[in-house]
Amino acid sequence: MERIYAQFPVSQGEHFIMKMLQWGQKHFRNCCFLNSNQTTHDPYSAFEQVLALGVGEEVFSNGEDDFLQLKVFSDKHPDWLFGFLSYDIKNQLEHLESHNPDGVEMPLMHFFLPVVLVFPYPDHVRIGCLPGYGAYSDPARVFHSMDRFTWSPSPAFAPVEIQARVPRERYLHQIGNILQNIQLGYIYEMNYCVEFFAQDAIVDPLALYGRLNELSPTPFSCYYKLDEQFLMCASPERFLCKRGDKLISQPIKGTIRRGQSPEEDERLKEMLFEDPKERSENVMIVDLVRNDLSHTARKGSVEVEELFGIYSFRQVHQMISTVVSCLREDVHFTDAIRYAFPMGSMTGAPKVQAMKLIEKYEDTQRGLYSGAVGYISPNKDFDFNVVIRSVLYNQKTQYLSYMAGSAITIGSKPVNEYEECLLKAKAMQAAVSGKALNA
Repeated sequence: MERIYAQFPVSQGEHFIMKMLQWGQKHFRNCCFLNSNQTTHDPYSAFEQVLALGVGEEVFSNGEDDFLQLKVFSDKHPDWLFGFLSYDIKNQLEHLESHNPDGVEMPLMHFFLPVVLVFPYPDHVRIGCLPGYGAYSDPARVFHSMDRFTWSPSPAFAPVEIQARVPRERYLHQIGNILQNIQLGYIYEMNYCVEFFAQDAIVDPLALYGRLNELSPTPFSCYYKLDEQFLMCASPERFLCKRGDKLISQPIKGTIRRGQSPEEDERLKEMLFEDPKERSENVMIVDLVRNDLSHTARKGSVEVEELFGIYSFRQVHQMISTVVSCLREDVHFTDAIRYAFPMGSMTGAPKVQAMKLIEKYEDTQRGLYSGAVGYISPNKDFDFNVVIRSVLYNQKTQYLSYMAGSAITIGSKPVNEYEECLLKAKAMQAAVSGKALNA
């Protein structure tokens, strides 16, 4: 089936985006909205925003070989596909296990062929529809239905009582255990994450996403609805992108707060760039990513395009490096993702041993957190984020969760790592509570 496209003029672009999101959520059980928030420094993004709605066909995890399932599904459907990969797919790739509790219970993997695609621009929208789905097969009918839809402002936030899964004292104790493993030489670095959660939480997921995106506009923001399970994501990090035969990975390692004045902001950026501990974290993961990409790369094509780049976001400055390679002609694109997954920035090094210790010392199963959400295009290019700075919500069980973490190395100071987790959780806390960011 060849998708039918048409474009239509719009006014009030941001207003129309919220209208189309509300319309889409009302009419379809599945939706995925990817939002770059008009990022200007990313040469690899293919579009600013896209909304994928409805299920033509879909594939879920079978718990055995999800990358093989994705390969078969993508070969069958040379069209736009959207979906996610959860962190715990690691157990299919290595001899690993996951036994910690999972309150959100998202599937390990989900990809779908959307019935309706909407690419919004400042002055028009481009809509693509699959034939055979009645009114949703005609871009004009879809647009007019969206355009006539009555948009309603987000409702007020009811208080949500957030609990820390890991108290401060336990956090500091676990960092001590991790540092002991580093001193003994079992690992060089480990990303340790903790959960903040709420039970009996009643929230409007789309309103929560709007609030989070307003507080923390990031280049890999997304909203994902799968029946009664939701992801509201404000990720600043790209996991893996494919453009032609070029693969791009951009791990983040290194964080510092924003300043109260332009002068302080510049001083903090310089401090981050010069910090030996942060540079050590970053270079360890760059080496890990280089190794991951080498499994599928043409000989001699793995390069570090940028090392220790400092990028500014609403709450923090981040140190981001860019590693690239050229995919071998005999390698299927899904294998490039397989060999790089899960992303080294969320595991540590060596990767397998770090993941074993993550299972031992963390108190929550990560699930979709530190997994990836993204798309595959008809020409088999793709772009996937790292699911961090995100809120997950199971509407049926009313369980809400967000996690935050940091990289532990030999130079880590436990109290500083705890403060970094709280800094990274700040926007999620404000979004969930409905309070001002600094309240």
